[in-house]
Amino acid sequence: MIYQSDALTVERMDGDIAELRFDLQGESVNKFDQATVRHLTGALDALEAETGLKGLLVTSAKPVFIVGADITEFTGLFGAGADELKGFTAVNNANFNRLQNLPFPSCVAINGYALGGGFEICLACDFRVMSTAAKVGLPETKLGILPGWGGTVRLPRIIGVDEAVTWIASAAEQRPDAALKARAVDAVAGPDELREVALSTLQSAIDGKLDYAGRRAQKSSPLPMNDTEAMMAFFTTKQMVQQQAGKHYPAPVKAVEVIEQARGMGLEEALEVEAAGFAELAVTDVAAALVGVFLNDQLLGKKARDWEKKADKKVAQAAVLGAGIMGGGIAYQSAYKGVPIKMKDIDQKGLDLGLKEANKLLAKRVDRGRMTPVKMGEVLNSIDPTLTYGGFDNVDIVVEAVVENPKVKHAVLAETEGQISEDTILASNTSTISITHLAEALKRPENFCGMHFFNPVHAMPLVEVIRGEKTSDKAVARTVAYANRMGKKAVVVQDCPGFLVNRVLFPYFDGFSKLLRDGADFQAVDKVMERWGWPMGPAYLMDVVGIDTGVHAAGVMAEGFPDRMKLDFKTATEVMFENERLGQKNGIGFYEYVEDKRGKPRKTVTETTYELIKPHVAERTEFSEEDIVARMMLPMATEMARCLEEGIVGTPAEADLALLYGLGFPPFRGGVFRWMDTVGLNYISDASEKFAQLGKVYELTEGMKAKLAAGETYY
Repeated sequence: MIYQSDALTVERMDGDIAELRFDLQGESVNKFDQATVRHLTGALDALEAETGLKGLLVTSAKPVFIVGADITEFTGLFGAGADELKGFTAVNNANFNRLQNLPFPSCVAINGYALGGGFEICLACDFRVMSTAAKVGLPETKLGILPGWGGTVRLPRIIGVDEAVTWIASAAEQRPDAALKARAVDAVAGPDELREVALSTLQSAIDGKLDYAGRRAQKSSPLPMNDTEAMMAFFTTKQMVQQQAGKHYPAPVKAVEVIEQARGMGLEEALEVEAAGFAELAVTDVAAALVGVFLNDQLLGKKARDWEKKADKKVAQAAVLGAGIMGGGIAYQSAYKGVPIKMKDIDQKGLDLGLKEANKLLAKRVDRGRMTPVKMGEVLNSIDPTLTYGGFDNVDIVVEAVVENPKVKHAVLAETEGQISEDTILASNTSTISITHLAEALKRPENFCGMHFFNPVHAMPLVEVIRGEKTSDKAVARTVAYANRMGKKAVVVQDCPGFLVNRVLFPYFDGFSKLLRDGADFQAVDKVMERWGWPMGPAYLMDVVGIDTGVHAAGVMAEGFPDRMKLDFKTATEVMFENERLGQKNGIGFYEYVEDKRGKPRKTVTETTYELIKPHVAERTEFSEEDIVARMMLPMATEMARCLEEGIVGTPAEADLALLYGLGFPPFRGGVFRWMDTVGLNYISDASEKFAQLGKVYELTEGMKAKLAAGETYY
C-alpha cells in the first residue's frame, strides 16, 4: 500500500501501475470535502515519492465516481470573502495540476456520476474511460457559481469553446454517447468491462501508442484561436447564453467571460482568472439562494425517505377517483412511474377524458424520443379505467380527486371506504377543504390524509401530504412513499384552511386586489412581479389557476382567517367571475386568450377588463416598483411566518421549497424565508409600518418581532 486514508487509497499493482481509489468511509457517495482534498494532497505526495511507477489508474470503490464538492461546506465560505474563497479553490487546483503533471500517464475509470469537482479531476487525467451507466457534467452554474477546479480552463481546451460553453452554461448532465461524441471521454465501456478498458488504455499510453504529453500540452496552452475568431465567437456565445439564462442568473455569462478572458493564457494564469470569477459569484445573494435551494432539497429528500422507511408496505396498486384532467394526470404519473392504477369515474365520458389526458402525455414522450411505442402501450395498459369498485379490495392507496365540494367529497369518501380493505389508505386531492372535516364522514379517519397535487400533475413537482387531527403516522408514511414512487417532492403539513401553499398564496392575491382597488394597473403589477422573478404576474396567474377556482378558494380562506383575509370590498377578480370571465379555461379573464399555431393560449390585453373593474377601483395611480413588490410580498411573508410558528410546516427549508415547487417562486431568491433573510427583517419591519393601514396581513407576527429584536435570521 502506497497510501491509505479514510477517503482514498493508493496501491501498487502488477506492471508497476498504481491505483488511486476513492472510497469515502461512512458515506454512500464520494465527494470532495475538505478532508478528502487534504488526503488527495497526501496521496500525491506518496505517488511522487514512489519509484518505478509507469502509470496511474484512478477509480472509485462506490457505485458512483465523485458527485462533486461537499456543498454543505460552501455556506460557511460564502461569507468569508474573496481571498478565503480563492484559498479554498487553490488547494485542489494544486492537486489537480500535480496529478496532470505526474511523470507517467494517468487514466480514469468513470463508473457513475462524475459531477463538478468529480468531473474536473477526470479532466486533469490524461485519458478518460466512461461506463455506459455513468453521467458526467459541470452543474455549478445551477448553484449560482462556476467550476472552480479547472473546469472552465481544461474543458474548452479538450472539447472546444462552443461545446464547453454549452456544457457549463446549461449545467446539464451528459450521457456517455454525448460525452464520447464531444471527445470529453476517450472510450465508453459496459460496467463489467470498464476497468479492463481503462487499464488497456493506460497500457497503450505506457507503451507509447497514445500521446499523453501532447494532451497535457493542449490543456496547458492558450486556446487555438486568433483575436478575430475569438471576438466573433464570444460575442455570439455571450448573447445566446444571456438570453437563455436571463438577467437574474449571472453565473452562466460569467463563466463565458472567464473562458474568454483566459483564452490566451497558460494553465496557471487561466486558473487564477477562474478563481477570481468563482469568488466573485460565490459572495452574491443569488449563489447563497441557489445553494440554499440545493441544501433544502437534500433535507426535503431525506425527510421523505425517512417517512418511506416507516411505511408498513410498498404501494403496489393504486386507485384514483374522478377521471378528469386531474385524475387522468394522477393516473398517468402513477403508471408512468411503475405503479399500476385503477381510474374510477361514474361516467364513461369522464374515463374517456382521463385516458385521453394520459394518452396525450405519453404520446408527447414518444414524439420526443423519450419513450418507445411499446413502453407507451405498457404504461397505458397499467391504467385500468372502471365504472365500478371491482378489485378495490386489493388497492394499497386510493386518491380521491372529485369536484372540490365538501358534500360531494364526503359522499364519495364514505362510499369508497366501504369498498376497500381496512388497511387501505384513503387520500383526498383537495386544495382547500379541511382534512379533519372530510374525515368526519369516515369510520377509519386514522387511515385518511390529504394528498394535494398541483396542476398540471406531470409537470409540477410538489405534493402536499396533509395530516388531519386523526391521521396516523402509517397513513402519512404510505402516502409519502407513494409520492416518492411517483417522482414527486412531498412536503408533510398540518391541516388548516388552504394547508400551506394556498394559505400563503391568497394573501399575495389579496395584496394584488388591494393594489387594483387603490388604482394600480393590473398589467403594470404583472410586469413588475415578473421582473422581480415570478414566472407570471398575479393577474396572469389567476387566469391560469381559473378565476372560479380562485374566488372559491378566497372564500374558504376568508372564512378560515376572517381577521386578515376577509376583504371589505369587491375585488377585480370577483368582477371577472361575475362576468363569466374564468381565465384560460374559457378563453377570457383579466386577459383574452387565443390559441397560437402550436395550440397554446396566447395572452392578449382587452380594454373590456378595465371597463368592467372601473366602478370598483380608484383613479389610475402610478406606484413605484418597490412599493408594488412590498405590497405583494409582505402578506405572503407574514402568513408564511405564521405557518411556521403554528407548526403547519416543520422548517423554513420545507416551506421555501413548497413555494418553489408548487408555485414557481423564483429560485434565485431561494424562497420567502431566504428572501426575508436577504433583505433583512429591518426592511420587512419598515415595509410593515409603511403599509400598516392595509390590514393585519401586513403586520409582523410575534415570531418575526422576536427574531428582529434578537437580530436572528431564518437560516
